[in-house]
Amino acid sequence: MSPKRLQRRYWDSNAFLGILLGENDKVPDCQTVLKAADAGRLLIVTSAITIAEVVRTKDRPRLKRESEQKIRDFFKHDWIVVIECDRRIAEAARQLMWNHETLWHKDAIHVATAIQGGCVQLDTFDDSLIKLSGTVGNPPLVIGRPNLPEQLELGYGEEEAEAGEEAEELEDEEEE
Repeated sequence: MSPKRLQRRYWDSNAFLGILLGENDKVPDCQTVLKAADAGRLLIVTSAITIAEVVRTKDRPRLKRESEQKIRDFFKHDWIVVIECDRRIAEAARQLMWNHETLWHKDAIHVATAIQGGCVQLDTFDDSLIKLSGTVGNPPLVIGRPNLPEQLELGYGEEEAEAGEEAEELEDEEEE
């Protein structure tokens, strides 16, 4: 599938930080999206400001300088699309701030970038952003925790199906 046709999911900086810091409460949710991206099933989109923002975000300690190479390498994946914050995105972010009093400037840039980037969902762990789900964008942008479910192995391959059919035939014979 060509990159333009792949599903595009926007990641807020706190999703990247969850992975980069190995945060136990975030890694499982993020890993399902990362596995799908790595398998070529979707693209992760983010704003260029995320590259700087992951060093320190509100209510979090600053990352150590030793993390620089890890950050640099992570953002080089070909399934991560970084969108520049240009005038169009900045003006859209400003309009979002007028329309939603609780929206802060960096969050407004993330939302505007997700909309402009054609994303179907904005993945975040920020509850104030999650409250805006379905109220911005056209079509409405879904905002929530990374929630791509992994395909479950049902444990019912051809061998199991044949064994199940044979067991049913034996039960039928016993009943006769």
